[in-house]
This record gives sequence, structure tokens and C-alpha cells, in this order.
Amino acid sequence: MEKYIQPFVDVCVNVFKDFIGAELIADRPYFADKADLHEWDVSAVIGLTGEARGALVISMKTELACELTGMLTGSKHTSMDDEVVDAIGEIINIIAGNVKRDLEESFRLVISLPTIVRGAGHTIQWPNAQARIMCIPFKIFEKDEFCLSVAIEASNGA
Repeated sequence: MEKYIQPFVDVCVNVFKDFIGAELIADRPYFADKADLHEWDVSAVIGLTGEARGALVISMKTELACELTGMLTGSKHTSMDDEVVDAIGEIINIIAGNVKRDLEESFRLVISLPTIVRGAGHTIQWPNAQARIMCIPFKIFEKDEFCLSVAIEASNGA
């Protein structure tokens, strides 16, 4: 399982280091159930299609989303405004683009535009009922955490 997850960990660590200047510590990945309750306030979702299909989702609390946006834009944010939504969408877009590049030896993929889901206890509609969702928790700034969730499966015929 580690060989499938490690590219996602590496991409996430590199994106946060290069674009935000923040160090991440990856925690132990685990399979999440679609019915699991969570504490996240915002999730950015990117769909994957082509020779594999699925989704990448980054989820976090509002405070972290505001702090990351401030680091990217140089302006202070205290609530989930349009700039915060755009910044979180751009972060998942960059992660997905790098993952797509890294997986091109195995699958030709097309990534969608990011979709943002907000609200405490929100749910994500995953691409299919059988998708196994791998959550990779990350620690950032010694006090915050977020999750990169991955659900990808080969399309029929690939």
C-alpha cells in the first residue's frame, strides 16, 4: 500500500514547501468510511477521469485555510471569504496537477476544476459506491492538521 500512497505524500509535502514555505509531517494513512464524521470546515475536491477515475480532496478547519491564504496572498483573513475559497481550490489544483504528472507512467488522467464544499460536518460525494478512501493526515505549524483524501481506481479496460 505504501508505494501507492507515497507519491501523494511526496507531492503534498513538496507543494506546501515550495508554494507556501511550510513544512509538513505526514501521519499514518488510514482507510476512511464515507459515513465517518469529521471536524473539517472546508474541503476542496478535484475529480480524476481517464484510465483511472476518482478524486483528491484536501480538508481542513477554517482557521488553517485562512492562515494558508494569508501566507499565499500576504493579506489577513479571518473568515471563509472568496479569496480563501480560491486559495484552497488552487492548493488542491496544484497537488492534483503534480500527482497527475507523477502517475502518467501508469495512467493517462484528466483532472477537473476544483469544487469547494464548506460547512461543519459536510460530506463528499465520492465517484462510486465501491471507492476505498485513503486519508493521509498531515500536521502543519506544529498545531494544525489537515487531511488529503484519495480514492482512485483503474477504469474498465485500463
